[in-house]
Amino acid sequence: MLNAQRFPFVEKYDEFGVPNSTPYLPLTLTYQNRSLDVLGLLDTGASINVLPYEIGRELGIIWEQQTLSIPLAGNLAPVEARGILVSAKVGQFSSVNLVFAWAESNDVPLLLGRLNFFSEFDVCFYGSQLAFEICPKQIQVNNHL
Repeated sequence: MLNAQRFPFVEKYDEFGVPNSTPYLPLTLTYQNRSLDVLGLLDTGASINVLPYEIGRELGIIWEQQTLSIPLAGNLAPVEARGILVSAKVGQFSSVNLVFAWAESNDVPLLLGRLNFFSEFDVCFYGSQLAFEICPKQIQVNNHL
């Protein structure tokens, strides 16, 4: 990938104390005039980006002012979520707007899913090296002779 930035997997521990290397991406989220450095789990199986409740509150987002309800699936199906738009900066790349389902729960990591993180960035995983590379989507230009 051209102009890619490489990141190592982050070692986390599960509830049993077993280490697990996971593709967490450091990024800065901005909502209005507040910014917050966070780690987002790259989840190719997630349909949508998910933001835990407390991170939204730290960004100054007010739950009652968000009116777009977003249905979640799987083990998050019982959790209420609201749609929000947040600016995100990854590494040296320009900021992009990401759509999140802001979950009314802190029992979920910040998930970066297909809508719309993987629409904005190309990611290449190197599982044996416990690393991944990321770069912004490349704009396709049709050159007709």
